[in-house]
Amino acid sequence: MISTAMPVGTGYDGQGQENRTVPATLVRQLVIARVAQARWSTVTIRERLTVVRAFRQLLADRARSLCATLARLQFRPENEVLTAEIFPLIAACKFLEREAVKLLAPRRLGQRGLPLWLRGVAAEVQRDPYGVVLVIGPVNYPLSLPGVQILQAVVSGNAVLLKPGPGGTFSARAFLQLLGAAGLPDGLVTLLAESIEIASAAVSAGVDRVVFTGSASVGAEILADLAPQLIPATMELSGCDALLVREDADLDLVTKSLHYSLNLNAGATCIAPHRLLVVESRAGELEGLLRARFESQALWKLTAPVANRVLPVLKDALERGARFVSGAVEPDGNIIAPVILAGVSPGCRIFHDDIFAPVAAMLTVKDDEEAVRRINDCPYALGASIFSGNESLARAIAARLRVGFITINDLIVPAGDPRIPIGGRGRSGFGSTRGREGLLELTVPKVVTIRTGRFRPHLLAATAEDLQLLYAYLKLVNARGAPSRWLALTFLARRLIALISIRRRP
Repeated sequence: MISTAMPVGTGYDGQGQENRTVPATLVRQLVIARVAQARWSTVTIRERLTVVRAFRQLLADRARSLCATLARLQFRPENEVLTAEIFPLIAACKFLEREAVKLLAPRRLGQRGLPLWLRGVAAEVQRDPYGVVLVIGPVNYPLSLPGVQILQAVVSGNAVLLKPGPGGTFSARAFLQLLGAAGLPDGLVTLLAESIEIASAAVSAGVDRVVFTGSASVGAEILADLAPQLIPATMELSGCDALLVREDADLDLVTKSLHYSLNLNAGATCIAPHRLLVVESRAGELEGLLRARFESQALWKLTAPVANRVLPVLKDALERGARFVSGAVEPDGNIIAPVILAGVSPGCRIFHDDIFAPVAAMLTVKDDEEAVRRINDCPYALGASIFSGNESLARAIAARLRVGFITINDLIVPAGDPRIPIGGRGRSGFGSTRGREGLLELTVPKVVTIRTGRFRPHLLAATAEDLQLLYAYLKLVNARGAPSRWLALTFLARRLIALISIRRRP
């Protein structure tokens, strides 16, 4: 049985960069957002969280009707929408309700570690909102991914401009309607059009931070827009994740997990694995299990935009001797998915390109050393998975991988933990969304110091004797070896006794 998968792409494709005119409507929206943010920043975090709590309760109440509509619009099973879109939002709300007050509270540094010459100084680190944050959403998870980012931005005291991905306006509007019903002030979160030009115009208008989820190529274009204005950004970009199957792996578990990941959201999940590195002694057995598993499932055609992007990568692998385990390329160029290739050589594009589609390729490796080298050789470093019966060895391998998120003996689902920050390295971007790190990333640290008492030696005129005292103190605290520190202590003690005796003279 063959059906048509949902379109796959990003919410911003870098086109139309020559149009730098900021529409008057957008200027007004930005002004309104700044006014709303200024008021919102004076509201306590606990008061902001009352909106989050009410939003969570409304979302739970209306989840059934919302999921049914989204499933119809996105051509996805309703249970998948519920677990991949609604549950992560609910979990993110609970995380914020539980942790935000503590995480965003001023941090007092105390006296421990305070240098001697700063005696009497108290300091604290506060967390200020950026101001107006532009969230550029993706198409694959149009509700949960930008939704979590918006919730964290708002709780941090920011206003938000939301540019949804193609086809994401309905999800965005439903999200904002629930926020409004929960008591979020007007103007604090503004829905923009889906057009690529509006995102570029918002950057030109001067937002204070950008959070983008999408492809590396588009992320690079957005960064080029941000650079002249020095606007900071969080970039959650492409993945070409690896899955290592060690000799002691449970191959039945590997097969079931791959079947889940390649079918989830029609393969449009950034941390789904595409590079399968399998130890030679188990490759044949795993290939047979995968063939049997995927032959029994319904297949579908990739949409034309996705097929056009994937076809050159598949042809490159096939020309180098790869073979189909699942899927096919039809004579007219249509691609039947999910696609699994075996016998793929390490130089193929499929091991180094951004493949945002239900495609996976098997490469045999001799041992863990080769696997680590191959995994780290890819310019994309979002995530990786390791399947092994030895947790200690798997953890040791994980410590050597240059990626942002690693899962042992599972795929994708552990990333649903709201405490976990998601972020990549290399061409997979930088910065974090979600979790403690994602929340703090939407704030700016501001330091306040207060000095009490009259001790301010830096205000006195320096003498040659002061210089000797400073060098002696430096040696006492930092010098290597007891003799050096003892000489410094002796010198300081003598000077201290001399000073006391001078003060005691009539």
